[in-house]
Amino acid sequence: MPATISAAAAVPVGGDVASAIARSPHYHAGTFHNAQPVHKPSLGENLALFWTVMFKKSKATVPTGVIPVDTLSRAQLQAAPDDSVFRLGHSTMLLKFGGLFYLTDPVFSRRASPVQWAGPARFHQPPIAIADVPPIAAVILSHDHYDHLDRASVLALAPITRHFITPLGVGERLIAWGIDAAKVRQLDWWHSTEVGAVTLVATPARHFSGRTPSDRDRTLWASWVIQHGDLKLFFSGDTGYFDGFQQIGAAYGPFNLAMLETGAYDALWPDVHMQPEQTLQAFLDLKGKTLMPIHNGTFDLGLHRWQEPFERIHALATASGVAITTPRMGERLDVRQPAAAQAWWNEVDRLEGVQR
Repeated sequence: MPATISAAAAVPVGGDVASAIARSPHYHAGTFHNAQPVHKPSLGENLALFWTVMFKKSKATVPTGVIPVDTLSRAQLQAAPDDSVFRLGHSTMLLKFGGLFYLTDPVFSRRASPVQWAGPARFHQPPIAIADVPPIAAVILSHDHYDHLDRASVLALAPITRHFITPLGVGERLIAWGIDAAKVRQLDWWHSTEVGAVTLVATPARHFSGRTPSDRDRTLWASWVIQHGDLKLFFSGDTGYFDGFQQIGAAYGPFNLAMLETGAYDALWPDVHMQPEQTLQAFLDLKGKTLMPIHNGTFDLGLHRWQEPFERIHALATASGVAITTPRMGERLDVRQPAAAQAWWNEVDRLEGVQR
């Protein structure tokens, strides 16, 4: 763990981001690197994966019924008590602390894709239309993959967003899209910044980045510690399992709520997404109090049945005596007293109709 863990701050507005990237201990030879290396698939492996996805994929990766969604309005959100969390889908979480709203990895578009005529389509509509989202103190981004960084959503949110908090390099993408550079703060791992009364710390993840075949790992990826007063939350972004969870838990745990990736995993890409057993171990490493599985229930990004991540992590948590919460999309969660898990996914494919 770096000795600067308690002192390092975000790159200042107007600061030299290129120099900050060059100084990063995770950056060399033109790209960022994981603390624990990941396997990079060969051309043959990528072709085999493409064949599997195109011709051998089960239809059960997509629900046949309607995902339950609790619709939200701006008035409802503004009237909601502090210390609330609303899951809007996939890894998009709306947090309310001190009367201000914070939004993680906002994706409101129909598809998690560079184009809207192809690619993974939503299983459900967002609980709130992007035009109705209340003013945002900070959008918090974990990395630049399309299911976490959606250009259309970022541009639509820009007029009502005070700050965009990103890992190193991701902020440069936003600025290139026209986001005011004065709104953008970029952090290396173990660096922190404050927005309102919330402290945000970029912490390590084991993943990769890139939006085209030619720009892999040119920007950093991160998980996030989110602290408000005596409350601490963890947001994983995308990650494989690694010993960094123990470091984060030792430095910042225990966490009232750990929002951990549980979905789009497969044995074909074991290093960059966690199997549910690894999600549970990460939660224990973090010294979490309540586990909230995310990165599921919205997009078809894996080869498993769409319900499987919920089923597996719920069974594992129950067997281990771990508190787990699985709110419906749009349902309010009280961070101080999270509701116990409700297996809403069991009823979805028994309902008639398909929602897109």
